[in-house]
Amino acid sequence: MNRNLSFITCLGFVIAAGLVSASGPPHVSAAATDATVTFSKDIAPILYKNCVNCHRPGEVAPMSLLTYKDARPWAKAIREKVVSGVMPPWHADPKFGEFSNDRRLSKKDIETVSAWVDGGAKEGDPKQMPAMPRFTEGWQMGKPDVVFQMGQEFEVPAEGTISYKYFFIPTGFKEDRWIQAAEIRPGNRAVVHHVIAFVAEPDAVREGIAARNRVEGLAGFAPGDSATILPDGIGRLVKAGSIIVLQMHYTTNGTAQKDRTSIGLIFSSKPVVKAAMGGAAMNRRFEIPAGDPNYSVESVYTFKNDSHITSLMPHMHLRGKDFQFRLVYPDGTSKIILSVPKYDFNWQTRYELKEPIAAPRGSRIECIAHFDNSDQNKWNPDPTRPVRWGQQTWEEMMIGFVGFTLDEQNLQPTGKGKF
Repeated sequence: MNRNLSFITCLGFVIAAGLVSASGPPHVSAAATDATVTFSKDIAPILYKNCVNCHRPGEVAPMSLLTYKDARPWAKAIREKVVSGVMPPWHADPKFGEFSNDRRLSKKDIETVSAWVDGGAKEGDPKQMPAMPRFTEGWQMGKPDVVFQMGQEFEVPAEGTISYKYFFIPTGFKEDRWIQAAEIRPGNRAVVHHVIAFVAEPDAVREGIAARNRVEGLAGFAPGDSATILPDGIGRLVKAGSIIVLQMHYTTNGTAQKDRTSIGLIFSSKPVVKAAMGGAAMNRRFEIPAGDPNYSVESVYTFKNDSHITSLMPHMHLRGKDFQFRLVYPDGTSKIILSVPKYDFNWQTRYELKEPIAAPRGSRIECIAHFDNSDQNKWNPDPTRPVRWGQQTWEEMMIGFVGFTLDEQNLQPTGKGKF
């Protein structure tokens, strides 16, 4: 999806970049296990698989869960969050779609955690501990092939509103490179609200920030978002000599601070057959009345080519209430492919489809979202004022991002592809 930077400035901070189901939290059996449940044997494997990517030193979670000593003080809190479905965070309604990055625990895992706490949260035999997961320090996606950093620190004042800032980082690439994974690491999470990274061809930057058709989305960072990791055979192209443009949204917090954000890239190790594409079902023309608890906004994106949908990502701000994606086929039939009944601004999730969904030419994504601008919304900055589209958190956005590939595109063996 090509966009000029001035247009992307209006798009906002996400690029393509736990839910309690409608029936309530899962029932936890009192007889989850007949044997003693211990941290070493039963709980550590669950945490290592589902939790410690964030719950480890240096990551976004407030505490580490790597060891028994780390986890034991939080045992009851862990049970509460797991049984309620708040953790691991996942907000999609399970009745619609299957997603490869689904974070929900199985019923068995939930019962095991509950039984562990009910049994006194015992450690067990340390010799039964699984191998400690191996992480690349500072990165969730693994070791980057290359890391780029802002040329200098940006000084964030203690107070005031900061317009989006742009930082230009030359890649120095001497040849075209296909990217399979990208991750943005804020230098100072306390003041970095979001980051969105674009790739611009050198002449596009020389012509100015509004140059059209030579700017591509690369990756994004927002509350709860994770690294962009594409499947084998799909990549994002960074041409020789390209410039990485970081769009930075800083928020003040009462103390002057500094930031120097980085982005890491992993090159595609296997032949790339298709380029990762993106679109947006977006509505910028709305006004949410003051005090309205359930204001509806709709948007549409139409496919111009036979395509396959690979990911979906809703985006709203603090008044966002729910968001739904419906795929409407050219013959008029339709189906819901993602429903987020309890949208949470603090968890900007890109939902990766387990199996891509065919979207023939002329199909369209219809999005419908609801906003709560009432005083019943505890996150509402000001329920007495109407709200319109805007960049800042106290304003609103309504975007349904769509990731897809083109059916007729084949970048092998010539590497040039067909559209």
